[in-house]
Amino acid sequence: MIYPTITELTKDEFNRYELALATAKCARMITDEYVKQREAAEKASTGNKEADRNLMNAINKEYRDEKAVKNAINRIHKGEYTLVRKEEDESAAEAVDESVDAE
Repeated sequence: MIYPTITELTKDEFNRYELALATAKCARMITDEYVKQREAAEKASTGNKEADRNLMNAINKEYRDEKAVKNAINRIHKGEYTLVRKEEDESAAEAVDESVDAE
């Protein structure tokens, strides 16, 4: 069984597609942060294998040892990241409809 369940993640407010999009965006943010931390560690490397191992420990263990999607799901489940549905502004949609009708 997969934990946490889709129902727990979406809280019956969002569908699976919206959850997948939110998870992908969150995973991308986590991956970008990992890349930044790894680049900083590589810049600080000295060429000494023992010292360089300690630099790799400077990278957040969560980013280093777990997959980004798993981290994203865990963060959504814990509430560190929340799903937000952007509602379209109705007045903007009406303005677009009027401009199309005018042509």
